Amino acid sequence: MEKGIQVKLPDGSERSCVAGASVADVANAVSLSLGKQAVAGRVNGREVDLSYGLEADCKLEIVTLDNEAGVAILRHSTAHLMAQAVKRLFGGEAVQLGVGPVIEDGFYYDIALERPLTPADLLAIEKEMERIVQQNYPIVRRVVSREEALALFGGLGESLKVELIRDLPEEAEISIYDQGEFSDLCRGPHLLSTGRIKAFKLLSVAGAYWRGNADNAVLQRIYGTAFPKKAQLEEHLFMLEEAKKRDHRKLGKGLGLFMFSEEAPGMPFYLPKGMIVRTELEQFSRELQRERDYEEVRTPFMMNQRLWEQSGHWDHYKDDMYFSKVDETDFALKPMNCPGHMLIYKNSLHSYRELPIRLSEYGQVHRHEYSGALNGMMRVRTFCQDDAHLFVRPDQIEEEIGRVISLIDEIYDVFGFAYRIELSTKPEDSMGRPELWEQAEASLAQVLDNRGVAYRVNEGDGAFYGPKIDFHIQDALKRSWQCATIQLDFQMPEKFDLSYIGEDGQKHRPVVIHRAVYGSIDRFIGILTEHFAGAFPLWLAPVQLKIVPVSAADHEYAHEVKRLAEQSGVRAEIDIRGEKLGYKIREAQMEKVPYIAVLGEAERGLGTAAVRQRGIGDLGAMSAEAFMERLRAEIASKKD
Repeated sequence: MEKGIQVKLPDGSERSCVAGASVADVANAVSLSLGKQAVAGRVNGREVDLSYGLEADCKLEIVTLDNEAGVAILRHSTAHLMAQAVKRLFGGEAVQLGVGPVIEDGFYYDIALERPLTPADLLAIEKEMERIVQQNYPIVRRVVSREEALALFGGLGESLKVELIRDLPEEAEISIYDQGEFSDLCRGPHLLSTGRIKAFKLLSVAGAYWRGNADNAVLQRIYGTAFPKKAQLEEHLFMLEEAKKRDHRKLGKGLGLFMFSEEAPGMPFYLPKGMIVRTELEQFSRELQRERDYEEVRTPFMMNQRLWEQSGHWDHYKDDMYFSKVDETDFALKPMNCPGHMLIYKNSLHSYRELPIRLSEYGQVHRHEYSGALNGMMRVRTFCQDDAHLFVRPDQIEEEIGRVISLIDEIYDVFGFAYRIELSTKPEDSMGRPELWEQAEASLAQVLDNRGVAYRVNEGDGAFYGPKIDFHIQDALKRSWQCATIQLDFQMPEKFDLSYIGEDGQKHRPVVIHRAVYGSIDRFIGILTEHFAGAFPLWLAPVQLKIVPVSAADHEYAHEVKRLAEQSGVRAEIDIRGEKLGYKIREAQMEKVPYIAVLGEAERGLGTAAVRQRGIGDLGAMSAEAFMERLRAEIASKKD
């Protein structure tokens, strides 16, 4: 008699089936449509293939292509498909395979091949992948011993795979996936067959050190992506092309915002127009903070090494810091502003009546990044943080964090950014007593729960001194960027022996809330440049108005209009070049100037301007005074 088992599904229902029934059998028993959509299962939390046999009572979740886990399995299977095609095209002996993991929005596979791959090679690999899809090979998992795995891949000349196998823990289960003539070392799970892969594209080739170690050989890394449907792939490829057009490095150079130099790798130079954008961003948040009783401070760029040892940054950050020796004393450029603010707080005695004390700083920090990781404004070696540290009593934590969230809401709303929230908890390299961490994590969770805010828990990703709430904004291309953060810290007040005199006349320990909204202002400018495709809203645009006189006879009137613009707080430029009118208008449009005022004989006689608005076109004639009033009101509203 066959043994029966009970399978509990996510909705709480249970299914009875015989021992040995596969995940696919259960999916089909639930519904035929679920059986068709299924790509894998999750048995008691472990992902397995659809062919996996259920031998005992268990919890089972069917994984489909409708969720991220299912798409990841599709992409992992596509990486194997690509590796098989590469082997076929270039010969098994000429190709050694490294690793081929899933990454955000796609996958890659590292290969050792003597000849460099070209764009034409990628197209050829894609065609071979399509042939393998048509051949619809079953993708079959088998468990082997370490000796069998070493013999198989050693016989194939796959020295990189042999190295991986030898480095596996003794107790590791070793599995191989076969599809046609191709076998690969992999934990899985995978799709049932190659024919289930419908929409894919190979994107690029780059160099990568084997296993990320600069002492190892450089392999060729082939990047690709895959989606359940061709329409989804086409949309993704369109977004990639749009991202290229919006690349902040290209736009930053073309619009004269910022530059980089080999004389200071990874350190941005702000050009006059870029400095306007940065100053506007700082002034915007500065005004909102002033309304909320923040006090602005400035701390030194470089401080004694012993301060960083005291704060804990030395143990956790020293490999990312820059050092210098002054008068035989070791100093460090600050990677964070926190310790300086601790010293400012400790500079005087404080009463419980003074708290909260809110110290803000637009503080320049320095952190070492490997040259290969540098990426325009998105990853630099020096950047400005819109930092603040709030020194509060324990009973003020929830209210103060609520006020910070409201500030973040107000600022992000101006840019049209929606966001999602993560609560990041204690990391492995944390400092401080466990009970303080538990108290801090519980406090942050309570704040979010009481506000009814949706969030996900990001285990182990907190700062070394405390848990944090991270805000991930979504830009115009639906890309996610982590910017704002709120960190709750019981540790540094201990490290620096901070105190305030309580109502009882005794010393008490304050709690510190670390807070940033833009995060890195430099990175935020890069994000905004791509989000707006360089077409900044009027209040933020470096040049808000381009004045274009028709002829030399209109120059004097153009200067009058410019003076009126300046008196109205409008940033204006005059184009007095001897070019044709149409050329000058097109140039202004290429510069993404929000408004263009064309001034000819008729406008000069009537005191008007022929106005063009970016994205709309000709607005017709209006008096210079009325036009400036319109601009003044739009700038004040901060609406695009």
